[in-house]
Amino acid sequence: MFNALVVNKDEDSGKTSAAVEQIGLDQLPEGEVTVAVEYSTVNYKDGLCIGPGGGLVRKYPHVPGIDFAGTVETSSDGRYKPGDKVVLTGWRVGEAHWGGYSQKANVRADWLVPLPDGLDSRQAMAVGTAGFTAMLAVMALEDHGLEPGHGPVLVTGAAGGVGSVATAILANLGYEVAGVTGRPETADYLKSLGATQIVAREEINETTKRPLESETWAGCVDAVGGAMLARVLGQMKYGASVAAVGLAGGAGLPATVIPFLLRGVNLLGIDSVMQPYQNRVRAWQRIASDLPMDKLEAMIRPAALSDLPALGADILKGQVKGRVVVDVNA
Repeated sequence: MFNALVVNKDEDSGKTSAAVEQIGLDQLPEGEVTVAVEYSTVNYKDGLCIGPGGGLVRKYPHVPGIDFAGTVETSSDGRYKPGDKVVLTGWRVGEAHWGGYSQKANVRADWLVPLPDGLDSRQAMAVGTAGFTAMLAVMALEDHGLEPGHGPVLVTGAAGGVGSVATAILANLGYEVAGVTGRPETADYLKSLGATQIVAREEINETTKRPLESETWAGCVDAVGGAMLARVLGQMKYGASVAAVGLAGGAGLPATVIPFLLRGVNLLGIDSVMQPYQNRVRAWQRIASDLPMDKLEAMIRPAALSDLPALGADILKGQVKGRVVVDVNA
């Protein structure tokens, strides 16, 4: 028997509840690889799955946790053997398939990536889906021509998980980073990650009737969407790109096509869930080489399985700064 955070649903009331329970291997879903989970983390999707109503969950009982890192215990797939260090993000694990808020997990081998040299499992979960998404966004901007010296790169939602890692990576690569935040108290934190400019959310969060403004940003990692993304599109330099990674500010986009037609602006969609294997490996290798570990350490907030119900509620309210690392064996 081992510990897991299990979400149950009362069929009469429709309400869900989450608590740490003991479960057995025979309760885990099918999968070619059994992993002894060491660390997980907390993402917005996890908050939805833990919280009232169950969010993205369709079948109960359920074990959330869209990320985990650990050591292979058993494998019927030749790509992995006992003792291998692995990391998992995406593939709807923690949503449709039981996830990483458990001391053991059964998953398909196709969903795993070998832990790259230079990262341990704790660091991998300080990165997690948020950091993995941030690296995918940086890679996409670079693939579309962004280079240091082109001008400031804007990061919206900069104090959140994606924004924190994107800020640290971009600064480490030599970019001038402007961080947008609605929490003035996070300014020193963002500067410690390498941001050279702090932009107050209210300065950039309102729609404008002008489809184009002054060319300001050489690139952008946008975790907000909504009116802010629409405003940013009109402020991009000629030929610049925005990597869209989130919708904290809403799924609507009250924009015009003018920035695309007159300035050649690119809007790049970043999906981490179904990302192909080779690009996953490339991103994790870049994380190991381009994310400064001292900056990563500064983002970490430790937690245990028993802390997850409260943390799930906090992240839905936008009250989690940096990266929560969950020691599932604590």
